[in-house]
Amino acid sequence: MAIYTIVGISHRMMKKFKRGLRMLLQGALLLLLALPSHGEDNMEDPPLPKGACAGWMAGIPGHPGHNGTPGRDGRDGTPGEKGEKGDPGLVGPKGDTGETGITGIEGPRGFPGTPGRKGEPGESAYVYRSAFSVGLERQVTVPNVPIRFTKIFYNQQNHYDGTTGKFLCNIPGLYYFSYHITVYLKDVKVSLYKNDKALLFTHDQFQDKNVDQASGSVLLYLEKGDQVWLQVYEGENHNGVYADNVNDSTFTGFLLYHNIVE
Repeated sequence: MAIYTIVGISHRMMKKFKRGLRMLLQGALLLLLALPSHGEDNMEDPPLPKGACAGWMAGIPGHPGHNGTPGRDGRDGTPGEKGEKGDPGLVGPKGDTGETGITGIEGPRGFPGTPGRKGEPGESAYVYRSAFSVGLERQVTVPNVPIRFTKIFYNQQNHYDGTTGKFLCNIPGLYYFSYHITVYLKDVKVSLYKNDKALLFTHDQFQDKNVDQASGSVLLYLEKGDQVWLQVYEGENHNGVYADNVNDSTFTGFLLYHNIVE
């Protein structure tokens, strides 16, 4: 009996709850219909608080809140389009001089230049001459003195003196001297002297009943005033220097190049 009584009470309470809920939904629907439907006012009323009834009064707005913390940097944007070329900038100051570069390769040969003006006539070169060539006219009989060659082949400058048998240097420079001696009847010992000093020696032994030849040559540098000659040395037994109408003994000398100090 008690169980049936509890079930009946619960059934009645459920009916009342459903009826109240239906009325609440109907009231809310009417409230929505009563709201203005025109789109002139773009601003919507704030939503009703949860659980509020129709006709509620809004409270006074509160103070604005504090600013929040700044957000993080965003991602890089995509590159923009290339801009237009700007105007040239101002000319900067002159820089320091740089180091010298390496030498370049040799360029091609240039064209010939124009001929210059004709020069003034120059002085003609003077040719210095000094030469002689002489021979014996008879056999030598006196040793240890200059041999006097009196047969003159050439002595245009007169630098050889036939009376003394000596050549006198008038032009300093390099000279060439040579001699060719016919040897007959005796041995021959001949020397070439420069200023009383024997420089060159020639010795030839006479062969019985034969005519022989002896010769010598030398280059000498002479100063002006030097003297050169030939003479027999070591006495009578070595003076076989010979000459006749078909055999000659000669002495020659000439200047190769001069050395004049102006």
